[in-house]
Amino acid sequence: MQQTVESIPTTERVQLSVHTSDPISRAGVLTQLRQYPEIELVDTAQQDRGQVALLVVGSVDETTLLKLRSLVHVKGVRAVLVVDRMREADLFDVAGCGVTSIVWRRDATPARLLRAILAAHRGDGDLPADLLGTFLTRMGQLKSSAPDPAGLPTMGLTSREVEVLQLAAEGHDTGQIADRLAYSERTVKNVLQNLTSRLQLRNRTHVVAYAVRAGYI
Repeated sequence: MQQTVESIPTTERVQLSVHTSDPISRAGVLTQLRQYPEIELVDTAQQDRGQVALLVVGSVDETTLLKLRSLVHVKGVRAVLVVDRMREADLFDVAGCGVTSIVWRRDATPARLLRAILAAHRGDGDLPADLLGTFLTRMGQLKSSAPDPAGLPTMGLTSREVEVLQLAAEGHDTGQIADRLAYSERTVKNVLQNLTSRLQLRNRTHVVAYAVRAGYI
């Protein structure tokens, strides 16, 4: 029997794009959501500002974080993350990307997905009970420990980015940072390049200076 969940007026239907790493997962999600008149499924290339994106992943890595930033900060959509597993640090990183609706993949019934999508559309949070306390604690730490000095961009840094910058500030090169954090050199370079672009800074030295002045390191 189909579960009853909160609906929104059909005049405010949610345009949803689905992002997965494989066609089988995508087909499964689309099949689950087609039954709801509140959801208008759109191709990923047809997104406009104000829509919702649903991203399905196994775990949170740098590729996931880059995708979430692109969806939320570049395309201006609200995102729902469906994930198999996630560490506490990953939750902090995902929150830093602007995501407040998360669903464990094992709990991703049609009704559960719809609830998370509607919450994201309204700008509300929707987290599994076991993540809610951790999320609130982490967000409090983020707000209290990351002031935004005048004249600096107001873009939060993830824990991964802070780790890279801390080692860069200590004089380690890309290879040494990669070894210390068990990342590839390409990942470290991508983190630094993304920070330089996102914060509109000039180079690696400028990024480290920003992090020091902003209180991240």
